[in-house]
Amino acid sequence: MRLWRAHGLGNDYLVLEDGPIMTPALARAVCDRHRGVGSDGVLEPTASARADCGVRIWNPDGSIAEKSGNGLRIFAQWRGDRLASPNQFTVDTGFDVVRCRVGDSVIEVEMGRASARPGDVPAQRELRDTFIQVGDDSLPVVAMGVGNPHCVAFFDNNLDELPWRTWGALLEVHPLFPNRTNVQFARVVNEHTVEIRIWERGAGETMASGSSSCAVAAAAVWTGRLEPGLITVKMPGGTLQVTVQADLDLLLVGPVEVVGIFEVAAAWLNRAV
Repeated sequence: MRLWRAHGLGNDYLVLEDGPIMTPALARAVCDRHRGVGSDGVLEPTASARADCGVRIWNPDGSIAEKSGNGLRIFAQWRGDRLASPNQFTVDTGFDVVRCRVGDSVIEVEMGRASARPGDVPAQRELRDTFIQVGDDSLPVVAMGVGNPHCVAFFDNNLDELPWRTWGALLEVHPLFPNRTNVQFARVVNEHTVEIRIWERGAGETMASGSSSCAVAAAAVWTGRLEPGLITVKMPGGTLQVTVQADLDLLLVGPVEVVGIFEVAAAWLNRAV
């Protein structure tokens, strides 16, 4: 098994270049940071009849993600580096088709249109700063779909003073979200900037997330906290740029850093499969 590694602001993925077909058990083994290679997910290239290429996005818990902004940017960088691919192409995630552009220092992904409609998130009902019970607390949340489900809670105070990891774990599996959900805790810094903390479905705490950045920016526009336009999203791992149109159409822009290639030992792989 040969794996190509890169990260987007500390959110790291492995591209499966060579090896067996990925399975939930193998994805869990590969992503294990103590007994495996270690990663926030695995990107498995696939064929597609409706796009230039395809990718299956595996979470560390062995589930499959509908979309990942950082994962797609990393996959686009891999195609540019390893396959000498054209700098623009479409990618089929198995759930949606997006367009990627590989630049000199950043990768752009047209993430599609965000939606707060319950069927698009999916969520049991529309949530627009709606208070729901989370453990012993009642939190105002916004449900937003960007091709995968997101739950955003806005606060005015220091995010790191909040028990957001505990809340994130509870919200991920809240019954309002039939497919579970990614969770973000956000604070508007100024008219063009928002900072967030991230609890990813199937991965837990992550330093950065492209789809989370898109969901928070869209939620901020939809609730009137920010105007449409270019929004800077600050995370522990770094900063991404999200352009939100009035109709909530999204463009994600940010860097990718290539780490290298990992060759998995045959004995380890034989045990893992």
